[in-house]
Amino acid sequence: MTTKKLKTAARNATNGLVAEQTKPSANNRRTTRKAQMIRLLSRKNGADVIAITKQFGWQPHTTRAALSRLRKDGYEVIRDRASRGKPARYRIPQVSPGKAAANAG
Repeated sequence: MTTKKLKTAARNATNGLVAEQTKPSANNRRTTRKAQMIRLLSRKNGADVIAITKQFGWQPHTTRAALSRLRKDGYEVIRDRASRGKPARYRIPQVSPGKAAANAG
């Protein structure tokens, strides 16, 4: 197709048709970073700042701020001291699904 035909087709597609708007289903909802972080910290061994930084593409100070925000929101964030040369690990003990869903939004 030529450029002119492409532009005409795009114009006709946007002018003539109105997309049907639907509500997102429960399976289609976007997972928030907070919910992802809770899930990451809820694992048996939790996660260290380096793993969280890589997961979300954050700077280390942003990761620590997010951990502080979780504490402020009522989650018990436990810091496990590491052995020599290894970073400290953070974890959330036994999060109930109802609390995680209510606070993740």
